[in-house]
Amino acid sequence: MTQRGRAGARPGTRRSGARGRDTAEPGPAAPRIDLAAARARVRAVIEPVVAAAGYDLEDVSLSRAGRRHVVRVLVDADGGIALDDVAVVSRAISAALDAADESEGELLAGEYQLEVSSPGVDRPLTAPRHWRRNVGRLVTVTVAGRAVTGRVSAADDSGVVLDVDGAPREVAYDQLGPGRVQIEFKRMAEAEFEDEDDGVLDPDDDDEDGESDQR
Repeated sequence: MTQRGRAGARPGTRRSGARGRDTAEPGPAAPRIDLAAARARVRAVIEPVVAAAGYDLEDVSLSRAGRRHVVRVLVDADGGIALDDVAVVSRAISAALDAADESEGELLAGEYQLEVSSPGVDRPLTAPRHWRRNVGRLVTVTVAGRAVTGRVSAADDSGVVLDVDGAPREVAYDQLGPGRVQIEFKRMAEAEFEDEDDGVLDPDDDDEDGESDQR
């Protein structure tokens, strides 16, 4: 997650490229604005920037936090998005918001903080790209009014194939409610065990003096 503030920041808040001075003194509450309208304006500014960088804009939220507004942006891509990529697209979004402020007037009255991150596994699966990116995962979803748990074995532009108790089930998107990825603790434990095995030294790799060659 990358944060960027305009004007001062509260103690303990990390800023990048912020304008103004830091202050620990409490300030006035964030100015009252139409959050829905401001969110729409912010989205209109940053969506083409995110798309030009090769990512999908998953969500934009806007809220008040004391004396400032907080803009939270979720971006994603096929194969996921690395922290370095988040930092790059965050700087592009910040520059676009600054440019819009200068050309159109302030999008958000007063101070704001920008937070850019990628979605977590608890993000609902609502678009075809969400299902495509979660092929192989166990999900729970409402199908024609009934809750179904199955593994996503395939996904395309028309629908998904769910493996439900070993039987494939093709479901069109218009029959699906929002899906939720299920955390599989058994698989996580197996992955951790495999990682531990990878770190075990082979006795045959020891030096002749009996000491392992570790750096």
